Amino acid sequence: MTNLLLLGFLPSGSEWIIIAVIILLLFGGKKIPELMKGLGKGVKSFKEGVNEAKEEINKAKDDIDAPAADKDKK
Repeated sequence: MTNLLLLGFLPSGSEWIIIAVIILLLFGGKKIPELMKGLGKGVKSFKEGVNEAKEEINKAKDDIDAPAADKDKK
């Protein structure tokens, strides 16, 4: 039910065109590539941060599991 409500607020095809025209008018044709480049760098940085966090979590998990495995051998 909530998924259907969320879909009702997403723009449709013609609304995307209107949004694109407004962005073009506000920022101009020369600024849009710079904005997209900055957005791409931001997404890349976010993904790198998520991957680093996952690696740290896995490393901490391995560090916790390693002493337990050593105790089982004794």
